[in-house]
Parts: sequence; C-alpha cells; structure tokens
Amino acid sequence: MKIPNGQQIIEEFEKWSPKYLAMEGDPIGLHVGTLNKKVERVLVTLDVDEAVVDEAIEKGAGLIIAHHPPIFRPLKNLQTDFPQGRLMEKLIKNDIAVYAAHTNLDVAWGGVNDLLAEALGLSETSVLVKTYEAELVKIAVFVPESHEDQVRKAFGDAGAGAIGDYEHCSYTLSGTGRFRPTASADPYIGEAGKMEQTAESKIEVVVRKAEKDRVIRAMIAAHPYEEPAYDVFTLENKELPMGLGRVGRLKEEMSLDAFVEHVKSSLDVPFVRVVGTGDETIRKVAVLGGDGNKYIQQAKRAGADVYITGDLYFHVAQDAQAIGLPVIDPGHHVEKVMIRGVVDHMTAKGANWQCEFLPSEVNTEPFRLK
Repeated sequence: MKIPNGQQIIEEFEKWSPKYLAMEGDPIGLHVGTLNKKVERVLVTLDVDEAVVDEAIEKGAGLIIAHHPPIFRPLKNLQTDFPQGRLMEKLIKNDIAVYAAHTNLDVAWGGVNDLLAEALGLSETSVLVKTYEAELVKIAVFVPESHEDQVRKAFGDAGAGAIGDYEHCSYTLSGTGRFRPTASADPYIGEAGKMEQTAESKIEVVVRKAEKDRVIRAMIAAHPYEEPAYDVFTLENKELPMGLGRVGRLKEEMSLDAFVEHVKSSLDVPFVRVVGTGDETIRKVAVLGGDGNKYIQQAKRAGADVYITGDLYFHVAQDAQAIGLPVIDPGHHVEKVMIRGVVDHMTAKGANWQCEFLPSEVNTEPFRLK
C-alpha cells in the first residue's frame, strides 16, 4: 500500500464532488497549506475552529476536509492575537492543509442532501432545486484485446461510465485494427514500414463533458499504444439534473408532531423550531441542508407536506405559514451527516492507500437550549 499525496486524495474526492457543481461565488477548494505532500491521516469535519485544529494536531492529520469554508469572506489581516489569525497560525505551523467542499457537496449525488434524506428514511427522492445539468460526450477508443480490461478500469476509475446509480458502464465491440508504423515510430505491435493488423476492441463510455480531459488522460496512461486512436462524440441527451435539496416520501404517513420527533431522532438534534399546528398529515418531505430560506416556494410547488431546513428567518416562517407549508428547522448543524458520509466514501475509494480518514469528534454546534 502506498501513502497518497494530498493532490491524489482531493482528485479522488472531486470525482464525487467536483468544483463545477458549486454555486457561484462559493469559496470552495484549498484554503490553507499545500496538497503537494504525503498525507497519512485526513480529518473530516463540518467546521474548522480552534478545537478542531487542536484535534487535527493531536491525531496527526496532515489534511482537513471541511464542509464549511473557514475563509468565507476575504481576510483583511492575519493578526495572531485574534481567533482567526491564531487558527491560521496553528494550521501553518503544524503543516495542516484545509480543503473545503461546500455547495458542491450539497449538490453531489450521495452528498449532504442525499445523506439527510437517507437519514430521514425518504424514498423515491428527486432534486428540489435544479442547479446543474451536465452535457455529455461519448469517448470511443480502439485497444488490443489483451489490454481492454486495463483500459476499461482506467475509464471507470477516472469517473467515466457513471449512469444514474451505476458506474463503470461501457460497451465493447470486437474488430480488426490495421496500421503501418513509420520509420520514426516505436510501435507496441508490428514493425516500422510494414503493414500490420491485429485483433482490437472498441470501448465506448459516456462521460460528463467537464470531465472529458481528465478521463482521456487516464485512458492514454493505461493504453499500450504509442498513439491511441480514439473519438469523442457530443451527445444531445443530458445527465439527470442535479441540484440543492431533495424531495421524497416516507414509508408511512404521520402527523407533523410525530414527524418532528422522527426528525429529532434521525438527525440527532435535541430541539427544533416548527411552523405548523402539529396535526397536519406528513407523507411527502422536502429537505435542504444549511440555510434554505429562499426555497420555501419550491418546496410548496414540489407538493411537499413539510419542508426541513435550517436558519429559518422570522418573516420567512410567516410566509410559509401563509402558504400552508409546515416547516421544521433543526438548525444548520445537521449537516454534520457529511462527516460520516465523507469518511465512508473516501475510505472505500482509498482502500489501496496507506491513509486513514478520521471523523472529527468535536461538537461545533454553537447553540444550546435552556
């Protein structure tokens, strides 16, 4: 097993949660330090505060993957007498890099909103607010039969062939390849100046256009030929729309009051704020992690019986009440579901690495009920 560097870890992470899924202006990506180093431990956290940094130091983590960006607005200074400056000083002195995946992780399939929907036991889920619809291309490459499995694996590992809930999807045709190497060639098969033919396979995969270049690089690296022959076709069909929030159904309907208790238990929160009388019947649920104030109308139009989101404003609560939409506010901190989700995903993807992905055990919830 090899120790990965930070670049390899984040490259794997971004196959799942690419930067282009983020909302405009969201300050995602590397915030502190460098990824150009070996990393044996990664701490996954919702927030980056001084207690989390101390935890990273204690656990020997060289990289923190966070959901909430630690530098959300431009810093005017880094005075180490103040909390923000002191935090940055600790990170730099202890060579700890910080990478943030915010709204891109909210939007990604299997990301924050899917994790919340899963925790609530929702089925038949769909996107609440559409924000991205990927253009698709098809890549077709000709490869000797002896290397087709190797090239197919390279395609799949690079993220090609992902269709809905399936991955590593491809199609293969068999045929005969013909070519004549020139005098300056260094052919894998055949001799310079002589016509050659060999049994080849044509492998076809579908990939998001935004990821095309990376996938082609991975294919070329796995291909035995000096000059692989491949085609790229633009497709008119699009990927399923992606976006913020999810809408799904409960297995059994229940009253709003009963559902409130279900939310508290499922999302591990001690209290919630509720808009509604309590006796409304709940079956269809909309959920959006973080601050979802501006999406109450989308939840209503989606036919949701209740909308779950955090940081609910007073006047937005009144608006929801006016349109007859019950709302449950479990707070912003429920996005902590991403900690275990990221740890599990990256542990599986990095199974051949000598690298631990550790869940933060620090509670960064600032509120308590009295």
